[in-house]
Amino acid sequence: MDGSHLTRRAGLPEDLRYLLDKYPRERWHGHANLGGMASFWLQRHDMFRELGGMLSGAIADYREGRREAADFARFFAPRLRFFLQQLEGHHQIEDMHYFPVFARAESRLKRGFDILDSDHHVIHAALEQNAEAANAFLRALAQDADRRRFAADAYADANGALIAMLTRHLADEEDLIVPLILDRGEARLGIAM
Repeated sequence: MDGSHLTRRAGLPEDLRYLLDKYPRERWHGHANLGGMASFWLQRHDMFRELGGMLSGAIADYREGRREAADFARFFAPRLRFFLQQLEGHHQIEDMHYFPVFARAESRLKRGFDILDSDHHVIHAALEQNAEAANAFLRALAQDADRRRFAADAYADANGALIAMLTRHLADEEDLIVPLILDRGEARLGIAM
């Protein structure tokens, strides 16, 4: 694995940050080229962050005894299903549509889109592990306390790994794409809503 792998990097490589240097985050909101598509896309990212935090909080509440098993399962299962399905669909749209458009628009960023595409594969594997751990945990809720505790710990580990990767990926994706949108404009890139 090189330094650009999702589980090892602390941000995008320096050579891919030239547009971010020109358009730092504090200048994004209110910029004339931040159109409907970019705003919607950033809202989706915020939704994933919020849902990830909600799931992490729910498992912590269960593990600390602040939430009973049946209540936890009713709260947790539909939100996890929504989170996993939406994230998978979001990545498919990016891989099939947006990343190719952006890579063609700015060839110097192609390696960045390759990195983000690679991230999606790593995250997909983590999504599958998360779903398996969640299903095992939900099944264990009907078993003895030791099995419930072991399954809760295993799920918390899988969830923590997924959320850490997702947090890094979302930030890097935004740092690569939003400055490009601000530099070129959505209409010129062919992505305007």
